[in-house]
Amino acid sequence: MSGENLPHVRLPVEDPDFVRNPYPLLTELRGTQPVFFDPDMNRVVLTRYADISAALRDKRFGRSALHRYSRDELGWPPPDPAQVHFDAFNGNHLLDSEPPKHTRLRSLVGLAFTPRRVEGLQTRIESILAGQLCGLGTSGAFDLVADYAEPLPVTVISELLGVPEGDRALLRPWSAAIVRLYEPSTGPQAQAAAERAVLDFSALLRELSQQRRLEPQDDLITALVQAEDAGDRLSEQELIDTCILLLNAGHEASVNGLAAGVLALLREREHWDALVEAAPREDSLPVFRRATEELLRYDTPLPLFERIVLEPLELHGAALKPGDRVSLLYASGNRDPLKFAEPDALNLNRGPNPHLTFGLGIHYCLGAPLARLELALSLRALCRALPGLRLVNPDEPGQYTGGFVIRGLARLDVVAG
Repeated sequence: MSGENLPHVRLPVEDPDFVRNPYPLLTELRGTQPVFFDPDMNRVVLTRYADISAALRDKRFGRSALHRYSRDELGWPPPDPAQVHFDAFNGNHLLDSEPPKHTRLRSLVGLAFTPRRVEGLQTRIESILAGQLCGLGTSGAFDLVADYAEPLPVTVISELLGVPEGDRALLRPWSAAIVRLYEPSTGPQAQAAAERAVLDFSALLRELSQQRRLEPQDDLITALVQAEDAGDRLSEQELIDTCILLLNAGHEASVNGLAAGVLALLREREHWDALVEAAPREDSLPVFRRATEELLRYDTPLPLFERIVLEPLELHGAALKPGDRVSLLYASGNRDPLKFAEPDALNLNRGPNPHLTFGLGIHYCLGAPLARLELALSLRALCRALPGLRLVNPDEPGQYTGGFVIRGLARLDVVAG
């Protein structure tokens, strides 16, 4: 790795205390070692907003390098046979592709996954939330993650795609197994689980896509099957891998963002009470949309993203070569005082709020409009139904999953109050 002449810092991404609250260390690093080399992850790490946003827009960085170079040219080891199906999926979907493939895939997916289709889901989302909230909390404490945050986005993205109700319980475990391999350190057990999940996920989606070719329906799988641009269509494997990506990304940020957001609000009660006061108004959705943006900035559900160097370049005095990896600490950039006034304060009226949570540049999250809508509606419905909501144990309020690339609460015990 050609960034080794930078200061060496080991980011403790597997330390439960750091995962629970990474912000004190991130503040220190931004001030003293804003760019460093992590020898454990073998990455250059960026902590400041300006450096992260510049890298996201710089075409010399990409999500993949294998469209330009061989593994030998990059000095990369051969593919790991223990995760061959995961790697094939990862190399074929929209998020980890680069132009011209990325341009083609995003154009075709964009024909089906339109803002109009997303905004048309509001009434259905509100109906699902009403069903989830019916009776919730009447028998005492409950787990906000399992009982409220998780069901909605899985249901919505499943309905949007057209996954039958009987198969939906499989999706969250499959997604959790797949995204576990994005963490810096994994083992044989995690690889085996991800391989099984990719194979099982693919089998289900292959069957559904074949059915939709024969019997089109009003769902996103049908729209992806039919999407055509200048005579070009998604191949079956591209369609399958796109659907897996949409299902994974379509609920990980929503689940983790809502749970972390509610935790932040209940820790600072005046903010929760302000939203409760606004919630009954019919015109209150903009209030909750603005609050959602601040909650996504304040406690980022996707703290660490990666880019790969595509051309020789110099970064803060380090000469980087193609194939070198650079980690972008979104969670740090989102609290950079050079970009945000009082960044460690929760300010639900903050504006503008150009946080990094959904990325920037050509890889800006395609599902951001859906995640934003789900989060705003979920938060408003919760404030309306359970205004007295409180933490069961304010001193030890939540258990985290242990991941840092995708960081979320495994459990959050609350009571209706």
